[in-house]
Order: sequence, then structure tokens, then C-alpha cells
Amino acid sequence: MYMPVNTVGIMSPGDMGHAVGKVLSESGLDVITCTKDRSLRTRKLAEVAGFRLVASLSDLVSQADLILSIMVPSRAMDFAKEIAPYMNSTTSPTFYADCNAISPQTSQSISEVINNSGGAFIDGGIIGGAPTKGDTPRFYVSGPHAAVVMELDGKGITVKAIGDKIGQASGIKMCYAALTKGTHTLHVALLTAANKMGLTEDLRNEFEFSQKSHLNAMEKGISRLPANAHRWIGEMEEIASTFEHLGVTPNFHRGAAEIYRMLNATPFAEETPETIDNDRTTWDTIDAVSNLD
Repeated sequence: MYMPVNTVGIMSPGDMGHAVGKVLSESGLDVITCTKDRSLRTRKLAEVAGFRLVASLSDLVSQADLILSIMVPSRAMDFAKEIAPYMNSTTSPTFYADCNAISPQTSQSISEVINNSGGAFIDGGIIGGAPTKGDTPRFYVSGPHAAVVMELDGKGITVKAIGDKIGQASGIKMCYAALTKGTHTLHVALLTAANKMGLTEDLRNEFEFSQKSHLNAMEKGISRLPANAHRWIGEMEEIASTFEHLGVTPNFHRGAAEIYRMLNATPFAEETPETIDNDRTTWDTIDAVSNLD
């Protein structure tokens, strides 16, 4: 049996992290974070979500019953190495759930960092949008300590424990995002190619006739991609690594990472999820990608 989870540490309170913290706080949990050396946007999001601020990562480790790592995948390992040394000083293991979009191999490596420092690692993967946007994200968890995160089930999020092995939860996230975020990049690639050949209107008309659901998806989602592209480059690279490790071609998602790099090079990448121009169309975004040097 595990002790009840009363205090949850979240690093970092970004787009997903602050929203998860907000619903957990509204469910009666004490939600803490450390915003030292963080951006102004992150500090504001933590304030809006009602996080209790602590002065240091040492304080975060000593006070939290459970820590959720929710950040860009490229930061997951570095952050684990940064926080792990503070786990040696606690009287009981610090439960640490990595909920990032990382490969099972990366998750296994992070588990070694955490466990070797006296922590207790939980493999996690988030599927679905941020809860403050009307969605209820699913937190898939696996590993011998997955039951700890199950205590958060129904508190604005849904938690699903799917096994006792590290890598199962991160693996399902990789396969899911391979479809969703991977498909976005296929849309961008083919529309950019059509644009460069002067075929945009003809192709759009054909899609309107024979592929209306795909056209609707393109027109609904592409304009929002540049603001998130910097986060999803690493995610595509983690998917490619996952597939390659399993003997499946990694090249689809290496290409997807390149498309997100292109989106990140457009002027629209300066936006944040809060400042996206909702009047900009898919076709404006494709024009910007097509005009990159």
C-alpha cells in the first residue's frame, strides 16, 4: 500500500502542465512547482492555475508526494538529471512520473537516473488535450509504482494503468502521436508541394469532392501548428527512435520532424498557444512554409 497523494509537484507549468495542475488543485490537491529561472509565460501560467510556489527543486522533492514531469521531450532527460540528486536526501522514495512524449528507450534511461538516486520511477504518456480546453486527457502509466498515479484518476484527468513494465505507457503515446501529429506533417508536406506547383486550388477542389474529411482536418488544424512546432520536433525524433529500435522504418517521422522544423522557421512560430491568430487560414500558413528560403 502507498501513502495517499496529497501534494503533487508539476514541472513545468506550461500549456499542458498548468492545466493539469489547475484541475488537480480544484479537486483538493496541493499542487506545487518551482518557477526559478523559468520564462515569464510559465510564471504567469503557474499563477493563473493557482500553483503554490516553492523556492527550489530541493523543496519540491521534499514536499511532493508525487512529481509529474510534463515538458518538451528534449528536456526530459536533462531535467531528470537535474532533480535526481535531491532525491537522495529524502527519508522515503520520491515518486517521479515522466509524462513526456519520449521513446520507451529514453524512459528506461530516465528510470535508471531516478531509481539510482533513491527515487521511484513511473512511466507515463499523456493522450488528449489540456483539461482546461474542455478535454479530459488520458494519463497512461506503467511500471511497478503505477498505482501511485492512479490516485489522480477522476480529478480532472483519467488515469489508465496498463502494465508493470517501464516503456509500455510511453510506447502507446509514441504510436498514438505517430498518427496524430505525424498526419499533420503529411498534410503540410503535400499542400506545400501543391502550392509550389501552383496546384492548390485544383487539389483543394478534388479534396472537397473526394476527401472532405481530410480537407476539414487540414483547414481546421494547420494554422495552429507553428506555435507548437518547437515542441513537436523532438517528439517526432523520439517516435523515429522508437520505431527504429523495433525494426520499423524511422524515416516517416524523421521527415515529420523536418516539417516541424520548417513550421518553426515561419514568422508564425513566434506565437504562443494563447496568442495564435485565429483569423489566419491554413492557406496562409502553407504560403509561409512555401516561401521559406
